[in-house]
Amino acid sequence: MSEPKKLYIKTYGCQMNVYDSERMAEALGGQGYVEIQTPDDADMILLNTCHIREKAAEKVYSELGRYKGLKAEKPDLKIGVAGCVAQAEGEEIMRRQPMVDLVVGPQSYHRLPELEAKTRSGEKALDTDFPEEDKFEVLKNRPKAKRGPTAFLTVQEGCDKFCAFCVVPYTRGAEVSRPAARILTEARDLVERGVREITLLGQNVNAYHGAGEGGDWSLARLIWALNDIDGLERIRFTTSHPNDMTDDLIEAHGTCPKLMPYLHLPVQSGSDRILKRMNRQHTAESYLVIIEKLRAARPDLLLSGDFIVGFPEETEEDFQATLDIIRASNYGYAYSFKYSTRPGTPAAERDQLPEDVKDDRLQRLQALITEQQKAAQDAMVGKEVGVLFEKPGRLPGQMVGKSDHLHAVHVQADGLQPGNLRRVRIIESGRNSLAGALVE
Repeated sequence: MSEPKKLYIKTYGCQMNVYDSERMAEALGGQGYVEIQTPDDADMILLNTCHIREKAAEKVYSELGRYKGLKAEKPDLKIGVAGCVAQAEGEEIMRRQPMVDLVVGPQSYHRLPELEAKTRSGEKALDTDFPEEDKFEVLKNRPKAKRGPTAFLTVQEGCDKFCAFCVVPYTRGAEVSRPAARILTEARDLVERGVREITLLGQNVNAYHGAGEGGDWSLARLIWALNDIDGLERIRFTTSHPNDMTDDLIEAHGTCPKLMPYLHLPVQSGSDRILKRMNRQHTAESYLVIIEKLRAARPDLLLSGDFIVGFPEETEEDFQATLDIIRASNYGYAYSFKYSTRPGTPAAERDQLPEDVKDDRLQRLQALITEQQKAAQDAMVGKEVGVLFEKPGRLPGQMVGKSDHLHAVHVQADGLQPGNLRRVRIIESGRNSLAGALVE
C-alpha cells in the first residue's frame, strides 16, 4: 500500500477562507493526501490567500520566496496559490513565480483533484473561472474525521453591494446563497462528527436567501431550522451588513434559544458623507436604530464592528463622527484598519490622505475601542455564562473555551474535555480573557 501524500495549507484572512481550506483538504483527501501542520515534509503546499488586507499580494510573493529552497531540494514538490489573490492575479503569479505549479480561485477549488493531476503530469494548472456547477456539493470520498466542538459553515458567498473600498465582488463574484436543504445536511454531518457550535458564514451572511421548502428562506428561517438539530447547541453568524438586518432576524436574537448573544455588524464610518462615498447605502442614524432594536430584543447582546479610518477625503470632522458612533454603539469588540488602496476599486482612484494622518486617527480610535472592550469584559465579573470548552490551557488542569458572548474563558478544573458545555461564574477579567469557576 502506497504512503499517503502530505498536504500543507497556509490560510490567510477571514473565516470563510478557513472553511475553504477545510474543503480543499477534503477535495485532495480523495486523492490520497493527508494534511500536515508544517511545510517541510509536504508533497503539496497550498497558500489560501486573502485580498482584503494591505499589500496582500506582496505578502504572498514573500511567502512563496521562503519555499524556493524547499522546491530546489524536492523537485516533485507542488506549490499552489488559492483564494482571492489567486483570483485577482492568477497569471501574474505564474509569471513572477515560475515555481508555482497551480493557481485556483475561490470559486474553483472543488476542481483541485483535476488540477493536481495536471501538475503531476508536468503541466501548469490555472483555474480562475466562475463555474456554473455548485462547488459546495458534498465531495466524493470526503474524509469523515472527528471534528472539534466548533465549525464554520459557509451559507452565502459573493457580494452585490460594491462598497468603494472592497474587492470582494471582483474576486468572489455576485451574491449566491446555498439551498437550505444542503446546508442542513452539512450541519447534521458536522454534529455527527462532534461539532456543537456552528458559525454561519457569508460575505453578507444576513443577505441569505437560499431555496428551501415553500420558497426562498431568510437567514432567520435557516437559523430556526438549525435550532431544531439535536446535538447542535450554539449558532452564530458573520459577517453582516446593516441593510440586511431584517425584522425576523432581529426577533430571532431575542427568541431563538441557540442563537448566541453576539453580533458582528460593521458600520465602517460614522460620517454620512463618508458612508455615501463608500457606497455603504446606510446612514449613521439608520445603523443606530438597528442597534436599538437589537438591544431591545436581546439586552445582553455583545456587539462588534469594523472601522476604516483615513478613507479618501475623510476630514477630522468625519473622523469625530466615527468616534461618536462608537460611543453611541458601545462595542465589546471591534476591528479597525487604515484605508489602503485596492487596485480596480473606485476609492483607489481618489485623493489619498497622508499616512501620518491615518496613523494618528487609528491610534485614537483604537484607544476608544480598547476602553470599551475592557469595560465589557470587566462587566462580566460575577455573572454566570455558558462556556463551550475547546482545548487545554497553558497551565496543568486548565481548559479554555468561548462564552456565549465569544469571550475567551479559562477555568481550572479536573475532568473537563473539549466539547463540554458548562455554566461558569466569571471571577476575574484579564487583558484579553476571563477567568472563571465552574458552577456546580
